[in-house]
Amino acid sequence: MLKRKSVREKGKVNLSRYFQEFSKGDRVAVIRELAVQPKFPKQLQGRSGVVESNRGSSYIVKINDMNKEKTYIIHPVHLKKLK
Repeated sequence: MLKRKSVREKGKVNLSRYFQEFSKGDRVAVIRELAVQPKFPKQLQGRSGVVESNRGSSYIVKINDMNKEKTYIIHPVHLKKLK
């Protein structure tokens, strides 16, 4: 689990990371950003899913939990695009 950042990552969040954009169908990984309040659930750390659409400034992400598909609304600062 991600409990602390490395020395180079500490401090404020990059604005480019805060306002990053994804399109429908993009594969993303959920990486908690510890500097942003409120904190993010630990159970989603490291999971990957597919962007379904956006809601406001956040994105609706489909994530498989065992054999069940679940949808979460996640701010883009907690998402990282996969290739």
